[in-house]
Amino acid sequence: MKTLNTMSARWKKTKIGQFLFEREGKYRPDDEIVTGIKRIDKIDFSGNFHIATKPSKTNMILVKPGDFVISGINVSKGAMGIYTGKENITATIHYSSYTFDIEQINVEYFKRFLKSLEFVRLLQEQVKGGIKTEIKPKHILQIEIDLPDIEEQQRIVSYFQNIETEDKELQEEIGHQQTLLKNLRQQILQEAIEGKLTAEWRQQNPDVEPANELLSRIQAEKEQLIKDKKIKKQKPLPPISDEEKPFDLPDGWVWCRLGDAGLINPRNNADDKNIAGFSPMPYVNHKFGIHPRFQTREWGEIKKGFTHFAENDIIIAKITPCFENSKAGIIQNIPGSIGAGTTELHVVRVNIDDILPEYVYILVKIESFLINGKKLMKGAVGQKRVPKEYIEKLIIPLPPLPEQKAVATKVEKLLTLCDQMETQITVSQTYAKQLMQAVLKEAFSQNSAESKQTAM
Repeated sequence: MKTLNTMSARWKKTKIGQFLFEREGKYRPDDEIVTGIKRIDKIDFSGNFHIATKPSKTNMILVKPGDFVISGINVSKGAMGIYTGKENITATIHYSSYTFDIEQINVEYFKRFLKSLEFVRLLQEQVKGGIKTEIKPKHILQIEIDLPDIEEQQRIVSYFQNIETEDKELQEEIGHQQTLLKNLRQQILQEAIEGKLTAEWRQQNPDVEPANELLSRIQAEKEQLIKDKKIKKQKPLPPISDEEKPFDLPDGWVWCRLGDAGLINPRNNADDKNIAGFSPMPYVNHKFGIHPRFQTREWGEIKKGFTHFAENDIIIAKITPCFENSKAGIIQNIPGSIGAGTTELHVVRVNIDDILPEYVYILVKIESFLINGKKLMKGAVGQKRVPKEYIEKLIIPLPPLPEQKAVATKVEKLLTLCDQMETQITVSQTYAKQLMQAVLKEAFSQNSAESKQTAM
């Protein structure tokens, strides 16, 4: 990789305000000057402008074609750029707009400087709170930087462009690997519930209790619980038609609805004893298990509307975007046998002597489960929820209990390998970020040090 050689460059101390000039003027949203004009919705971290037609209730600034616009909140992440439209637009006062002297500054050079650690360092010296503060013109324009002449700026920009091309190719490859890994995870889960991962296991274990007998026993157990008044009788779920079955099952497996195999959103019973409780949505990843923040409470403190859970229950986030992001897990190691918490969960409770929770967990991580559930969400945009009926009526392929264990073991082993590959991809991402920061540091921090030595 080429490196910069800046020893011969001519650098001088320059205030940003000497080449960057704020476009003055702030306007009320109903001011005639800004009425009916489109506005900047956001500038993304690649410097792309996203324009909105919806008016804002915030005071506005005017942006003209050719202006350099900076987001006061995310400038160091790249939320800035030259507005190339043909008509005037507006922006909220969280942005600032500038004209600039092209004989003193190459804007492409300046944009890269604003992403550098050198800019962050200078900003922290200038502004109390540093980069976390909303950056305003009064902050930026007073900063004094080491600025090369315009020819040297162009040379540095050309150098950056070569490195950025390499970085883009690396990022595209990383994105491709992430997509492949995501698809691989889904293929593993899909082949697991189709019995493909355990085909060899079935050949070695032909004499196991078939799942239809297992399902009959589950129904008998439910009927006894109803008789003992421990659970309420549920409405019969509709039978499964042949058209609803998405694939053929191996011998010994059976189709059923999740509501027939377990209890959906059950209620706990307690006699004034301590139980575990949590209010926030627990942290969940793709592995078996969750990491909630539990708090011990008296039973009387738990409101009736809370979601109830017990050890080995499967929990599923029901609100967007948590559901869409496949937030699900298995309740484990709670301080007590039962608990209650946030209402933004669906709970599936199975008898672990009949059904393995880890197997049900696999079922609710399948992409089709998420896609079909999203179609049935109800409520306001951004706050939609998956109805309980979707979980109850979910059609699942049920293998014999020993094979459920074999499936879960195989899936965990394969997903562990996926984790290892994901770690390698993350290392590549970190390297790419470090590479760009190294380039920025070389271009600006080193030059700053050299200019100081020259001045001495």
